Amino acid sequence: MQKVAIAGIGFMGWIHWLAYQQIPNVKVVAIATPEPDRQAGDWTSIQGNFGPPGEKVCLDGIAVYGSLDQMLADPAIEIDLVDVCLPPALHADAIVAATSSGNHVLCEKPLALKLDQCDRAVDSASSNQVRLFVGQVLPFFTEFQFAFDKIKSGEFGKLIGGSFRRVISDPQWLPKFYDPDVIGGPLFDLHVHDAHFIRLLFGMPLGVFSAGRHRNGVVDYCHSLFKFDDPEVVVHSTTGVINQQGRPFTHGFEIHLENGTLQFDFQGFSDTPEMMPLKILNADGSVTRPELGDGDPVLAFVREIKEVVHCLEQDQSSEILGGRLARDAIEICELQSRSVTSGKYQPAG
Repeated sequence: MQKVAIAGIGFMGWIHWLAYQQIPNVKVVAIATPEPDRQAGDWTSIQGNFGPPGEKVCLDGIAVYGSLDQMLADPAIEIDLVDVCLPPALHADAIVAATSSGNHVLCEKPLALKLDQCDRAVDSASSNQVRLFVGQVLPFFTEFQFAFDKIKSGEFGKLIGGSFRRVISDPQWLPKFYDPDVIGGPLFDLHVHDAHFIRLLFGMPLGVFSAGRHRNGVVDYCHSLFKFDDPEVVVHSTTGVINQQGRPFTHGFEIHLENGTLQFDFQGFSDTPEMMPLKILNADGSVTRPELGDGDPVLAFVREIKEVVHCLEQDQSSEILGGRLARDAIEICELQSRSVTSGKYQPAG
């Protein structure tokens, strides 16, 4: 039985809590949150952009703390995994504190907002000989998981490129969204999903050229072209914010392989969401429309946390959720930001 402590009971803490309820051999034994109502189990004020709203939860038998530091300092509590669901600016310090106490860590994305903070977190896990997992959940969503599995299988031959899109309406309810030291803006809060997926599929790019707009010095919207060792590999991304509120969210991809193309698109319009379900365009001209089952986004987090539990039980790292991969995603976002600002190609490393 893996004993878990959740640090931070906001939207992501709530989603992780729901996921843990569906996973055997894991138990939430502690939470840390400064809000008195949430310490008492009243989570009804929690709202998000998917999943059910917060509810009143029973915390009987669960240790409750006002902060992560208080929780880590209590010798009476036994913890295997600290699940960090705090605001992004607090991630690195929380990881260092938890790993220095000998705990494995699952940290919600992004790993941190600055590359040096990422390196500090990854190094702390390594030096303390514990596992660090980062909740880059995108590869566990059904369409992206299907694409990843098909690419790994080699069924459609060599991976030769792709285009990835993730755009939201201006999140006016987040006053610190464009603060580089709090949330980081669209690249670090939104595009980091695709940066991680691109890194997972194609490896680390040699560099990137991005063109886009700024808002208060933070990249607001951009197109990016990634350069890889193989000149035949062509990868592009679009990410950012539009000012109109009629389409709060959209994402999709077109992934090119030698003998097939994978295509998926979702448009979350405020009146009626529209989806082009995942399709395979085959070399013989036919189109395959695979059945992907329940698209409940909470199930992606269930699959993600099952991966973490499996790795802990087997004492192994995760191909998808490793800290160094998440660190590279932040480096990619930093390269894109510098490219937009400078108007020049930015090499990695």
